[in-house]
Amino acid sequence: MITVFVLLKTTKEWLRLARTERNRITDDVLSTVLPDNKVTLRMFDAEAFTTKCTDVAMFQAEDMESFYFAIERLRDSELITKPYFEMVEIIPTIEDGYKAFEKAS
Repeated sequence: MITVFVLLKTTKEWLRLARTERNRITDDVLSTVLPDNKVTLRMFDAEAFTTKCTDVAMFQAEDMESFYFAIERLRDSELITKPYFEMVEIIPTIEDGYKAFEKAS
């Protein structure tokens, strides 16, 4: 299992939309970005605590290819192309990777 954190920053265009429109767009996009159960997404708000990003997306996937395909679909979506969000940073991780390393050594 891999976990990838994607730091996102909203644009003024996104903030100008009514919240109902934001929710509609998000629901539409995520239904195509995450069409199966190979990748899950959790969202965290960060704008009150940092100026680097406004949101943190936590993707969990069974393998890197599944994550990669989800990101490609996301990059093609209106959330990124409009642009409503900018990707600030992508941080791939392996949960308890040191344990797997110690076990393999």
